[in-house]
Amino acid sequence: MNQDNKSQPLADRMRPRSFEEFFGQEEIVGKGKLLRKLVESDELSSFIFWGPPGVGKTTLAQIIANQTNSHFVLLSAVESGKDELRKIIKEAKDRLHGLERQKTILFIDEIHRWNKAQQDALLPVVEKGDLILIGATTENPSFEIIGPLLSRSRVFILKKLEDNDIIKIIEQALVDKDRGLGNYQIKIEIKTKKLLAELSGGDARVALNGLELSFKSKVQKSVKSKVMIDVSDIKEALQKTYLIFDKRGEEFYNLISALHKSMRGSDANASLYWLARMIEGGADPLYVARRVLRFAAEDIGIADSRALLVANAAYDACHKLGYPECNVHLAEAVVYCAMAKKSNLLYAAYEKAAEDAKNTSHLGVPIHLRNAPTKFMKEIGYGKDYKYNPDFLGTVEQEYFPKELRGKKYF
Repeated sequence: MNQDNKSQPLADRMRPRSFEEFFGQEEIVGKGKLLRKLVESDELSSFIFWGPPGVGKTTLAQIIANQTNSHFVLLSAVESGKDELRKIIKEAKDRLHGLERQKTILFIDEIHRWNKAQQDALLPVVEKGDLILIGATTENPSFEIIGPLLSRSRVFILKKLEDNDIIKIIEQALVDKDRGLGNYQIKIEIKTKKLLAELSGGDARVALNGLELSFKSKVQKSVKSKVMIDVSDIKEALQKTYLIFDKRGEEFYNLISALHKSMRGSDANASLYWLARMIEGGADPLYVARRVLRFAAEDIGIADSRALLVANAAYDACHKLGYPECNVHLAEAVVYCAMAKKSNLLYAAYEKAAEDAKNTSHLGVPIHLRNAPTKFMKEIGYGKDYKYNPDFLGTVEQEYFPKELRGKKYF
């Protein structure tokens, strides 16, 4: 292993430098696929890479820069602003139009965290081609990236890595003598590699971090350069992740079930405990927030309508802040929902209405309730005899069901 990169984490050292070293995402970087063809022919435009963490967004951007001999600049949307962007844009123009004649690839990690004004600042340079933008996001770009910028970029969707891809990445790290662990005689059975791949949840960084932690815990105890890594070492190294991502996902769903039932049983203390088990174990805060949001309507409903507002505010905070800052917002929502009055009246009523809707979808809307936007529709009776409720005092005698369902009660 090189002394120069020895202090770097294994995941950084093993970052692929070419398409040949890159595993996964065959749909977009396999031979003959669109992204690879654009890079190999040096016909670059701006890209948006959309996908979960650890699937190769940053790595692909660096490979593209290497393959096209471009200058590579990495920005974090969390830490940077317009002043830094202006400086990069000026340098990119000077490099492109000066003696170097070199393109600049600007990679913006978590671009969804930039506001509209910051994204707007990119439009002129992207349109003129003064630099190539590659934005990485874990959020749906349709909602998080402004339309004009999105229309000037190609969106590539990156998926979680398959277990087989993760195993190949692990094996590459085990044999690479320059960047990986190839200087050691490491014995690791295929079942251990499979477990590490499963626990990584499709994230190559998690897998390599787990391998490195396991290796470091054993290498000091080993004789000479021989190291044995087994299943227990992997579980210990990834103990937080293991709480959430077991082979079939069973423990993950056990935890969310425990949280849900504790809130339903109005036990705020147990609810807070199960929430902490999930969040500290590595669960996606947005996933938990969605479940609490559902709980607020399904198990509390009209017994306390404020629960829905609190849960929705917590979801919004998770979206804006991320972990760990959003943990207190989730805690507030969970405790509020646990302590709120419970009612499944709304949920049960909707289920009954949904069943009727499926069985009676052939029934037409009563003619007095129909919309009549044209003169012809009015002439044939659409909306005729409809009583506009605000014009009347007291109860208005009017039927709102199809005649076949008159008198139906869901509450």
